Amino acid sequence: MSAQLLPGGPVADAVFEDLRPRIATLREAGHPVGLGTLLVGSDGASAGYIRMKIDKAEELGMTAPHIHLGDEATQSDVLEAVRSLNADPQVTGVLLQHPTPPQIDFEAAMLAVDPDKDVDGLHPVNMGRLALGMPGMVACTPAGIEALLAFHGIEVSGRGVCILGRGTTLGRPLALLLSQKRPTANAAVTVVHTGVPNWDDYTRAADIVIAAAGVPGILQPEHVRPGAVVVGGGVRYEGRKLLPDVDESVAEVAGAITPRIGGVGPTTIAMLFRNCVEAAERQAGAR
Repeated sequence: MSAQLLPGGPVADAVFEDLRPRIATLREAGHPVGLGTLLVGSDGASAGYIRMKIDKAEELGMTAPHIHLGDEATQSDVLEAVRSLNADPQVTGVLLQHPTPPQIDFEAAMLAVDPDKDVDGLHPVNMGRLALGMPGMVACTPAGIEALLAFHGIEVSGRGVCILGRGTTLGRPLALLLSQKRPTANAAVTVVHTGVPNWDDYTRAADIVIAAAGVPGILQPEHVRPGAVVVGGGVRYEGRKLLPDVDESVAEVAGAITPRIGGVGPTTIAMLFRNCVEAAERQAGAR
């Protein structure tokens, strides 16, 4: 079986094309759209990720204020930087880059981010809004997976979706998202994890399997029924080497599958910017 590839790049491109005129409309009406970023420490990979996001923000016509604190920064320094981004009227979305130096309590810093500017969508207030079906920031990787499936014409409504992984950044919010009553969701969602001895019984029964465990190669061909849709959401890094949850041989069984590189990653970034623009639209409407 030759699986249909589900690349994320075209999905991200479509999202950015949708955002450009919305950003222009907001700016013309005097409403700024800005991504404020905070980097703590000297991690080279993190600095590269931030640079990429700043470049993309500027290319889209957004402002991109940036704060860089050194390796010696204290928790008070970080909280003060977060507060300054929260208060900046030019900033409609705040991104605190992970990881931070060991002396920094990252969770406490995240809690200090204004939920209405939390572009990662991981603040407890936004997770609560998602659970209740209220408007707000949605976690980027789950939102990107929903957008990817919709873009490629994968029917989700009424079908069985099994999510392998229960993490707070992907598995749990994705289950909430795909179970909501919406044309691109409305699925029968099952969440399993590596603590379930027979987790593969659930993945084999599913129409759509989403790997979100962060365990390299955990999903093998025998864990998927022939013709199923497979989305690789979980990854782990060894140095700069990306190790996905889905073994490449799964493509021999699946009916459709995300590529090893260029699948969920581009859509995750696109959703971060969509969150930022939607926050600006909500803030503009409240004035």
